[in-house]
Amino acid sequence: MKTSTKWTIGSLIAVALLIAAVAIYAVVKPTAQPEASGGNGASSTVADNSHRLTEPENSTVTLVEFLDFECEVCGAVYPVIEQLRAEYGDRVSFVVRYFPIPSHLNSMNAAVAVEAAAQQGQFEAMYSRMFETQPEWGEQQDSKAALFRTFAEDLGLDMAKYDAAVADPATQERVASDFDAGRQLGVEGTPTIFVNDKKIELRSEADLRNALEAALAK
Repeated sequence: MKTSTKWTIGSLIAVALLIAAVAIYAVVKPTAQPEASGGNGASSTVADNSHRLTEPENSTVTLVEFLDFECEVCGAVYPVIEQLRAEYGDRVSFVVRYFPIPSHLNSMNAAVAVEAAAQQGQFEAMYSRMFETQPEWGEQQDSKAALFRTFAEDLGLDMAKYDAAVADPATQERVASDFDAGRQLGVEGTPTIFVNDKKIELRSEADLRNALEAALAK
């Protein structure tokens, strides 16, 4: 990852959060929401059905990212997460949760496609494909569901099952459940990252690395 990207993550996120907050406000009436705690409060950032990129045995540290596949900042953070997974994946559980921003036309389409792939055991492969191809389809004003279907074909998925999953309202409801959980945890935009239920103020890669090191040291 280029150094310039690494050190502009904070400013990019600040803009993304503002835009996302306006978009979410326009679609969902804001209500008072509890904040995630450091493990002692009522809210947890991980659900039983959350998707895990890594799940090391006896791990006591969990990193959770609420993301939008069409979010450019999430795309910039993706290689950072991949690097951290390579370094800490044997000690840290990395969890992904959906948070499709309403103003992004294809964010829900992308999340539904990933969830449909997950139903065939290919969550990680489709998750990676979305970010690797984001410049090709992001910020477009027409549906890219057909393109996402070609990604599923490339992965060798059972396309009848994939199509059925995409058409099943329960698949979108699964995505929406993550979005609703994020709202309850105070998520206003993407990416929002928690380490052991504590929201990280993300300005650079070092913020994530320091948070992981501190959690591991406890």
